[in-house]
Amino acid sequence: MKTLLLAAALAGAAPMCCAAASPSNKLDEAFAGTVISTYSDGRKAKLWLNRDGSYTAEGRRHDRSSGHWKIKGEQICLRQSHPPTLPFSYCTAIPSGRNGASWPAKSVFGDPITVRLVPGRSGAS
Repeated sequence: MKTLLLAAALAGAAPMCCAAASPSNKLDEAFAGTVISTYSDGRKAKLWLNRDGSYTAEGRRHDRSSGHWKIKGEQICLRQSHPPTLPFSYCTAIPSGRNGASWPAKSVFGDPITVRLVPGRSGAS
């Protein structure tokens, strides 16, 4: 039984491993920076991507979360694991450009947001 659980855990981790091992070069600056999403009400959410396929985030209400990411085509898909949530992924454009670059996007709820990549990882844990 333990072997079966270990095999299942390794099989589940394999796709995350491979996506993180060869991400698009577009993510290089994101690994050293903070992705900030600004909502129409002015509140901001922060996202910190890690090379190992994990992420941590702080929502616009300052709630903390974490999970895993992977590349699907030209998008990055985030799947929250803490706190536990419904099993779905949120996919959006890969953070692109240099630090300071910004682009329009949609929140997980479909609200328009502006996303910006800034240098440094202040607040990441």
